[in-house]
Amino acid sequence: MVKRQFPNPKELAQLMKFKTPTLDPTDRRLEKALTIADLRDIAKRRTPKAAFDYTEGAAEGELSLARARQAFQDVEFHPSILRSVPVVDTTREVLGGTSALPFGIAPTGFTRLMQTEGEIAGAGAAGAAGIPFTLSTLGTTSIEDVKAANPTGRNWFQLYVMREREISYELTRRAASAGFDTIFFTVDTPVAGARLRDKRNGFSIPPQLTPGTIINAIPRPAWWINFLTTPPLEFASLSTTGGTVGELLDSAMDPTISFDDLDIIRSMWPGKIVVKGVQNVEDARLLADRGVDGIVLSNHGGRQLDRAPIPFHLLPHVVREVGSDLEVHVDTGIMNGADIVASVALGARFTLIGRAYLYGLMAGGRRGVDKTISILKGEVERTMKLLEVATLDELGPQHVTQLTRMVPIAKPLADAAAQAVATAKPKTTRSPRTPAAAKPAATATKPAAKKPSVKQ
Repeated sequence: MVKRQFPNPKELAQLMKFKTPTLDPTDRRLEKALTIADLRDIAKRRTPKAAFDYTEGAAEGELSLARARQAFQDVEFHPSILRSVPVVDTTREVLGGTSALPFGIAPTGFTRLMQTEGEIAGAGAAGAAGIPFTLSTLGTTSIEDVKAANPTGRNWFQLYVMREREISYELTRRAASAGFDTIFFTVDTPVAGARLRDKRNGFSIPPQLTPGTIINAIPRPAWWINFLTTPPLEFASLSTTGGTVGELLDSAMDPTISFDDLDIIRSMWPGKIVVKGVQNVEDARLLADRGVDGIVLSNHGGRQLDRAPIPFHLLPHVVREVGSDLEVHVDTGIMNGADIVASVALGARFTLIGRAYLYGLMAGGRRGVDKTISILKGEVERTMKLLEVATLDELGPQHVTQLTRMVPIAKPLADAAAQAVATAKPKTTRSPRTPAAAKPAATATKPAAKKPSVKQ
């Protein structure tokens, strides 16, 4: 029998200490957010459907985005043991400067539509955290105002080549004059992808009031109050607005963009130049030979070509080919600090977060962006400690296996060539170490769970 007694008043008093309530509603919401998914849930409750879907959505069937996120989930870590790692160092030398964390804020367009603080919140939070902030050509805050919001931090500028080339040239000059240290020359948007959520929602710039938007606004009055009582949206590169995002992009972008345009911008730009939107090894090699400072493996967050390559899967192949010649960065699908650690382990010099940043912004403005960075920082540090690595440079391919659900099927011509080689030579003359490319395609049917690690 368990011996029972009257509760000790002192012990009871210890149990009855209540947490001081948080009175500020924004702080109260953000306190409950433990993951980026939690911030997303808050953002969805507080943001009109059209604006939220613009952030959340991707092109056509949204397969590229889903596959990119699945690739990060299909990671197996390999931790070490019995290594003393009381603290970890998350700093990273990137593009000639220092970042306190191995990630920065990616360029996002029309940001003040998600929450009225927009790029000012992102730049200020990035500066406070010691990480870079990237302003989009289609940002809703001027180059000069972003510099004022982040005067001593690192500001990067993402450049689209517009039909009216002088617009792009003037933006380049302004970014250089404002002290931005890196330009992201973006190459994956010759035309707009088919962003079907925007079309179905009737989403336009600026937002138009319809019976549907009014009904959707009723439980979200704060967003509309902020939108209607703050300065109107202004765009760095678009002198006129009106229409869906896709229509605006198609009217501004130029499918004739070429290496000549890259050379012109490079001649104008005094800082580092990075090409964003690289999606195969061959183009990475071409850019390395042309002497750019870095590339971003990206399919534009799945918002351009659906069924595009998965940047995270492409990463080790590109690093193996050009990693000693330029910096390789990666984005698309990053929703956890473990995704960032896995990317660094497979050779990424740096990573960029887009939707994760915007979820925080929609959830709580500047404080929400601070929360995003804090969540990812904690996840990066915890993952490193569990892997028992003290610095980012200690991470390597030995720490990660990329599991895959999609095994490529050999092309018919390649199959025919392999069969011709096999039948033309006697079996006795074949090397016992036949290269993987010459093996029969039947090996691709092995279960995905047994797929070996992609090594550099």
